[in-house]
Amino acid sequence: MTDVLLCVGNSMMGDDGAGPLLAEMCAVNPPGNWKVIDGGSAPENDVVAIRELRPSRLLIVDATDMGLNPGEIRVVDPDDIAEMFLMTTHNMPLNYLIDQLKEDIDEVIFLGIQPDIVGFYYPMTPPVMAAVETIYQRLAGWEGKGGFEPL
Repeated sequence: MTDVLLCVGNSMMGDDGAGPLLAEMCAVNPPGNWKVIDGGSAPENDVVAIRELRPSRLLIVDATDMGLNPGEIRVVDPDDIAEMFLMTTHNMPLNYLIDQLKEDIDEVIFLGIQPDIVGFYYPMTPPVMAAVETIYQRLAGWEGKGGFEPL
């Protein structure tokens, strides 16, 4: 059973760097059996690599404006993503990427981290850094939705 973690975001844009930070943490000390892909701000470029891994589960982590307090983490229904992301820092809306991958992957989980500040050259805020650490700590023993609440 292969599990793939796709980390999405731009590390030069404050809290949008949550995904890349998680990928860095996993590169230093890999958690469990996750294959980690740093999708950056163009995760659609990794579709072929993800499909070649033939994962049974794909976990996508990205900073996502959900109207919550900074650093809050929620599981977002992939079918709701198109409505939520009116503004994105990514080249292609994530719902298109997820729709493509759902054709080949049984379980696709989208985990959003509520950002505080997203802007060029801003540092990542402490609540978002803490959220990334929380996700990282849960990866090794991940079951179901990782214990995170749905949005």
